[in-house]
Amino acid sequence: KSKARLVAKGYQQEEGIDFEKSFAPVARIEAIHIFIANDASKNMTIYQMDVNTAFLNGKLKEEVYVSQSEGFVDPDHPTHVYRLKKALYGLKQAHRAWYDTLSRFLLDNKFSKGAIDPTRFTRKTGKHILLVQIYVDDIIFASTDPKACNIFSNEMSSKF
Repeated sequence: KSKARLVAKGYQQEEGIDFEKSFAPVARIEAIHIFIANDASKNMTIYQMDVNTAFLNGKLKEEVYVSQSEGFVDPDHPTHVYRLKKALYGLKQAHRAWYDTLSRFLLDNKFSKGAIDPTRFTRKTGKHILLVQIYVDDIIFASTDPKACNIFSNEMSSKF
């Protein structure tokens, strides 16, 4: 299977310009352990999913341009650059853009974000609860209602 990639050049960040905005939605390993221990103690089945094109789903808030890849330079326009509309893997803004997109999706679907752990989301429906823990583009989730896990999986698949 052949894949084409655009490579964003890794220019240095400049203080005052997105300097404080490097971000990775990474749950602490202790949070993952607590998630698993808590869910196991309640006999919940824990599911895992990987969002294959996670970073391509993140929308950029600022204008980002990349040079044409070596070997793929348009001979008629060798100095032209590409303006990215969505994040690319390897782009410093990619993690934040993906987290913002996923977080907005979860909040729009009646989840609440953890006050202490912003990578933990909860949705309560009647007496049931659905717990979601995100780790960059990997997600683990569990519920007291197995149907809720299927619904969540379908929601994620239809969006991403």
